[in-house]
Amino acid sequence: MPIAEDPDPRPAEGSAPIGEDPFDNLVLDEDFIKGATVKEAAGRTRMLSARWKHQPPVDPGARRTVLDPAPAPRRRLRLGRRPRAVDPWGNPRRRRRDWRAPLFVLLTVAVLLAALNIDGLRDWYHGGGGGAPVSAPSVGPETAQPDSAPPTLAPQTPTVDHPWAGSPAEGWPAGADAIVLPPAQAVGVFDADQVAAQLKLVKDFLVAANLDPAVVAGGRPQAALDLLDREEQDGAVKALDHPDQANDATYLFSRFDPRDAIPIGDVRIQSRMSVEGDGEKGVLIHTDVTFVYALRPGPDAGRQQPGSKPSASGRPAAPESPKSANPVSWTLTRAGDAAGGTQTARTIVRRADTYRFYNPARYRANPKKLNFSEFKSDTGNSACFVYDGFFHPQFDQFAPETLPGLETPDVPGTDPYDRITPLPAPDPSAAPACGTVSRS
Repeated sequence: MPIAEDPDPRPAEGSAPIGEDPFDNLVLDEDFIKGATVKEAAGRTRMLSARWKHQPPVDPGARRTVLDPAPAPRRRLRLGRRPRAVDPWGNPRRRRRDWRAPLFVLLTVAVLLAALNIDGLRDWYHGGGGGAPVSAPSVGPETAQPDSAPPTLAPQTPTVDHPWAGSPAEGWPAGADAIVLPPAQAVGVFDADQVAAQLKLVKDFLVAANLDPAVVAGGRPQAALDLLDREEQDGAVKALDHPDQANDATYLFSRFDPRDAIPIGDVRIQSRMSVEGDGEKGVLIHTDVTFVYALRPGPDAGRQQPGSKPSASGRPAAPESPKSANPVSWTLTRAGDAAGGTQTARTIVRRADTYRFYNPARYRANPKKLNFSEFKSDTGNSACFVYDGFFHPQFDQFAPETLPGLETPDVPGTDPYDRITPLPAPDPSAAPACGTVSRS
């Protein structure tokens, strides 16, 4: 079929007619710009694209990145936590540290420590709140009579963990090694070896009678009895089996009733010994020993024996309370056991005894046994007028309450740690007395 020809020849496809500019009729209006298929990127987009070629952005999790418009999976946050803030580049921002959280932690720890150590908190308060508790200076065994009494320390509450708090005995030596024997020399009819054996015999008796744990806890001092001569042994057995005011076993033996007080730790000691000739009679060995015992309350602590009175433990004895119908014992009013089962007490026993070793050529006596020439003792913190062969210390947490109008005035007491003043000789004709001590 014939095709009609165009009046004008068609230009080649993709080319403008000859002699015409293809952009002559082009209008850059708004419709043209919106319909453009290629758009120029913004300046910020070009800057980020150039930066991210060398340092790709970090996906913060719950945010969309510029390169990946798809939402990232959300991270599950722990309760109470906020998502970590990031800067426009995806780097985590530094948070301002909150000083309150560490402060609350420190305060909580301090409150817990104070609650667990009430006794230490009380000592801190009474001591003025400054620094650590003052410790007693350490001293060795005595070689001669001291010039002064031990220094007085700040009041502190003794506990099971620190039974010597506030006591000069804290710096004293402990155990049998604290009893040091003087050099042995020939005296009178005895040579140096015999005197050395006598000194050792005296020390063995002091240890068996006052340091044996079984004896101190209330047991029978059989080892100490075996070291005594026949007559002395008979008197000691009578005092143990049938104690009374004239024959009290505490004159020779340090024992505590386990129902009343339980010893803890070691025993602190200060002592000195000397040897003196007694002419043709033999030899005298003088001893002056102070034993300090730390004790915690027993199951029956706070009960007072009939007829007894509390011994002073730094304050005057309280008036005797009326007895109940129970003939065995009566109970003291408990006055605020603030320290619970940790508070302890101390009992101080000073013994100034003289042992005699007779001349075997003139006297019928066993040279390997002990005889007493004189024995003197003084006790601080033990119930008065109780003659049952045991010491009965007073614990402050079981002290009786003083009734209004019956307060006992403060009076100066004797210092049980004073080793300068000699002990008076016992006077059987004197009425029994109950004194006070200035410290324990």
